[in-house]
Amino acid sequence: MAEELFTARFVKNKMILKLIQLENFRSFKKREFKFSFKTCFLLGPNTAGKTNVLEAIYLLASGKSFRASQDTEMIKYESEFSRVKGKIEKDELEIILTRGEINGKRTNKKLYKINNTPKRLPDFLGSLRAVLFKPEDINLVLGSPSIRRDYLNLILEQLDWQYRTCLSAYNKGLRQRNKVLSKIREGEAKESQLTFWNQLLIKNGQIINQTREIMIIFYNKQFKDTEIIYDKSPITLQRLEKYKQAELALGMTLVGPHRDDFKFLKHKANGRKDLSLYGSRGEQRLAVLYLKLAELKFVIQKTNQKPILLLDDIFSELDKKNRKLVIKIINDYQTIITNTGEEIDKDIKKEIKDSLFIKLNIDN
Repeated sequence: MAEELFTARFVKNKMILKLIQLENFRSFKKREFKFSFKTCFLLGPNTAGKTNVLEAIYLLASGKSFRASQDTEMIKYESEFSRVKGKIEKDELEIILTRGEINGKRTNKKLYKINNTPKRLPDFLGSLRAVLFKPEDINLVLGSPSIRRDYLNLILEQLDWQYRTCLSAYNKGLRQRNKVLSKIREGEAKESQLTFWNQLLIKNGQIINQTREIMIIFYNKQFKDTEIIYDKSPITLQRLEKYKQAELALGMTLVGPHRDDFKFLKHKANGRKDLSLYGSRGEQRLAVLYLKLAELKFVIQKTNQKPILLLDDIFSELDKKNRKLVIKIINDYQTIITNTGEEIDKDIKKEIKDSLFIKLNIDN
């Protein structure tokens, strides 16, 4: 399948984040941040809550945190709920997080609203878009395959409703198929019970594989001397049959997009080298930078929107040449940057236009 996989439900006009209001979010009891059209620096020491602000913005864009394993981690300690509001042009976006109960009454753990009207997640996503670059992204090169799969999912779930639907169905079907495999191994079920789950995983898994492949092909067109190799785990009836005995022995599904991975290769005069094994720290960071720049272009192509660029203390991680590259990009986007110092490097300050500076203290 080709580009039509990206079935469009996209807002065409450019959205600018004007302000964000936080209530019981992480370290903030109540705080409002107003942003400029161009670049905003969030300055302050560690633990001042700078990254919390980026997390809140990213939550409005993606419906998810880039840090928390559970949504309740974003709720301030000993609070029953957390609220994040963002104003974009004429629209107000809002996400409310709860622990499942407020004032003794049961409630949804996650609520989405646009202009105070409740929305489903698919209808909420797309109002705001953001691309995040943080120091921990080096793990996209060095970390486990699950980190790279999570990256693919996080981007594609925001951009394509069909991918999001297929991924949800696939994950639910995968859990059920693994349960059936375990029951067959214990003599509590028959192999014929796999038929339905096989068909469900094949149908959804092939769309997941193909959509990821489209994304990676696009990324590679943006690179010069770096390449992403997609280590795809196709799911077909033939492959499921091939691995069936091993799956029955282990009680788990061994093929499909939940086994996908990708790696970064750098082109050299004498061939290509795997950056996770043989790359220098600088080469690895540069590969991640290229990845994020390709992500920006990918979002624009699929949505006709310029996303907000969120940079979490990355200038300390880049050399002078790559700082200049990032600064050039910054001037084309609404950008929010965190920095641990109280002052910005003079060279950076000189090159970035229309800057706004907000200082945060440890006590919020």
